[in-house]
Amino acid sequence: MVVKLRIRRRRGRLPYLVRGAPKDPWGRFWAGLGGLVLVIAVGTFGYHRLGLPVGEALYQTVITITTVGYGEIGTVTDSYRAFTIVLILFGVGAALYTLGVLIESLFEGRLDDEIRRRRMQKQIDRLSGHVVLCGFGQVGRAIYRELAAAGRTVVVIDRLEFGDDAPLPSVVGEATDDDVLVAAGLDRAGTLVLALDSDVDNLYVALTARSMCPGLFIVARTNDSSSEPKLRQAGVDRVVNPHAIGGSRMAALVLEPDVVDFLGVVMHADELSVRLAETPVTAHGPFAGRSLAACEIDESTGATVLAVRREGSFVTDPPDDFVLAAEDVLIALGTREQLSALNSKAGD
Repeated sequence: MVVKLRIRRRRGRLPYLVRGAPKDPWGRFWAGLGGLVLVIAVGTFGYHRLGLPVGEALYQTVITITTVGYGEIGTVTDSYRAFTIVLILFGVGAALYTLGVLIESLFEGRLDDEIRRRRMQKQIDRLSGHVVLCGFGQVGRAIYRELAAAGRTVVVIDRLEFGDDAPLPSVVGEATDDDVLVAAGLDRAGTLVLALDSDVDNLYVALTARSMCPGLFIVARTNDSSSEPKLRQAGVDRVVNPHAIGGSRMAALVLEPDVVDFLGVVMHADELSVRLAETPVTAHGPFAGRSLAACEIDESTGATVLAVRREGSFVTDPPDDFVLAAEDVLIALGTREQLSALNSKAGD
């Protein structure tokens, strides 16, 4: 079943969750009401044919269906009694059905939504270090597929209702609303991905998120290269222009298609034996303040360090006497097992 979180944009109120709700909860009510009107019309017509004026025929039909117990109008014949019996059976049934559906539409749906909302909110409240993804368009869906395949927990925010392939958990609401971000557990998240269509919205959410969570890692999409400096000033750690990346990749496929395909397989394919991955150097870990040779990464794990990212730039093919520092990031090549051993060793 699909779980969705519907946000009522009112500060200080908890969001509302809708999971598996019918698209038209009032459909059965309108169908029942239509059937009741039809029964009244048929009853009025029938009593009119039995000799009553139209007004009295309608009155007799209504008091018969509602079973108020008033006496019959006009001359009571066998045909009159038979028609009244049939009208009671159909009319009372239609009235009770319509009333029951009305009560169900008014109360039962709200009760189910409240129960589901609380269940979803409890699930989100238990999350920590997850990814909050704002925007579920083409770019957002591609991001979600990659993160989900990598085993990351993602809470998706989008202003539109999700379809049958809705992610779980997901929040329906404006990402620019502080309450929506709080409902998605932004204060406990490890990463925020801004994939909204508007650069202005991405900038606004980035400013809000950075003020709420100073240590949050933020990745933002931009459609215009002129917006990149503004996003970085707002606290975005990485800015990605999908159009520029798509153009560069297409040009690279023209120039060196096999190299591009191989790099794509190395980064994402599970069937290849070797992969590229990053390993952070922590201040209290065993690597900080030691040279690559002293760390014995190749000997102990089998992974090969291809580069070290330091202060926004890369040191490629670092020498053995290169001293690692806290906040450095190792870019290593190896099998899944070798890279896992490197991560474990870096966290010792």
